[in-house]
Amino acid sequence: MAIVDSWYPPTKEHYSILMAIWTTIPILAQAQWLTSWYGMGKTSVTASRFNIPGRIAWFTMEVPGFLTVLYMMTVMPAEHGITSLPWQNQVLAGLYVIHYLYRAVIYPFIQPSMSPIHVFVWLSALVFQIFNGTLIGSWLAAYGPTTKAAWQAQLSPFPTLQFAVGFTMFYLGLAANFYHDDELREIRRREQARQQRIANEQKSSAHDQTKTIEKHYQIPQAGLFQYVLYPHYFVEWIEWAGFYVACGFGSLPALMFLVNEVATMLPRAVSGRRWYAERFGEEKIRKRRAIIPGLL
Repeated sequence: MAIVDSWYPPTKEHYSILMAIWTTIPILAQAQWLTSWYGMGKTSVTASRFNIPGRIAWFTMEVPGFLTVLYMMTVMPAEHGITSLPWQNQVLAGLYVIHYLYRAVIYPFIQPSMSPIHVFVWLSALVFQIFNGTLIGSWLAAYGPTTKAAWQAQLSPFPTLQFAVGFTMFYLGLAANFYHDDELREIRRREQARQQRIANEQKSSAHDQTKTIEKHYQIPQAGLFQYVLYPHYFVEWIEWAGFYVACGFGSLPALMFLVNEVATMLPRAVSGRRWYAERFGEEKIRKRRAIIPGLL
């Protein structure tokens, strides 16, 4: 049953309209180059009345993406007379859900702390997730390859090899993403432990024990942090590049997801490097690029 008639899930005509709109998002994302403000993380303004608590905002803006994919995979095949989807469709949907089970559900609740998120950022991310989930879910459920022969043609001339390469890239990116996220968490955990020791020594109140942790930053050192300041962005690109390879180079939704990821994250990484330089000094980070080792 459709939640929004002919749009969610979309008819083929409306799917094409949504896809055309989606291809313009990388252009709109370039507005980020014009400002250093971004209403979450290091550059969030804690006093704004338009803020949403970090964990709640993150969870509610990210979860609709993979729920949308699951919804499309559940209702669309029957609507289009598809009795059974090939294993490739199911595996790719599974990869998408696995990523967002970590990113949307687990990630916000294992962070030692999260800065508030501005409602504009929350709304932008929510729209991004619904658009992306609708297009990728629709492609996997009905509008992409839905037979064995169609997948052979989609991944020609080496379908098994191409899918395996993409699958491997995805999991390497996912594992590296978790690793570098955890390095950032470890900085907060160490600071919490340090603050706890100081508080215990000074017999401070419980309120005093935690209030200084929220905005503690230092330069990470592990893994690719030795070469770039935003390796967690870079390895996420690898992850979704692998997803695109596994979908086949003719998959416009998978391609545009990757392009949109790069277009939205690159300006934030470059701006973030300037933030690190201003806070710690260029001499402390001069050997580190923003996001691509040795290049940018």
